[in-house]
Amino acid sequence: QVQLVESGGGLVQPGGSLRLSCAASGFTFSSYGMNWYRQAPGKERELVASITSTGVNTNYADSVKGRFTISRDNAKNTVYLQMNSLKPEDTAVYYCKAVSPGVTRAYWGQGTQVTVSS
Repeated sequence: QVQLVESGGGLVQPGGSLRLSCAASGFTFSSYGMNWYRQAPGKERELVASITSTGVNTNYADSVKGRFTISRDNAKNTVYLQMNSLKPEDTAVYYCKAVSPGVTRAYWGQGTQVTVSS
């Protein structure tokens, strides 16, 4: 059974940091590209960061470049999102997504809430 379980969300003050984790099971994690998305209330879900299966290549939304870092540990079947210099507009539910080679399959986690507020 495929599972993606996000953790690490919470309430943080502006300028603070959080590290999200997404633990995967039930598929060959090391073969899948991994993405972090977020969805704020009343807004569409947006791609925040992506990382290739080997971890060599990463991409970021312009809104988070220089503040967020995506990484993965294939030995632990886990992908991370380090979020620094957080802003109120980063408030959203954050989801991880696994994408198979050839983009034939995709799996989503259940999401974790991040709230940036003083």
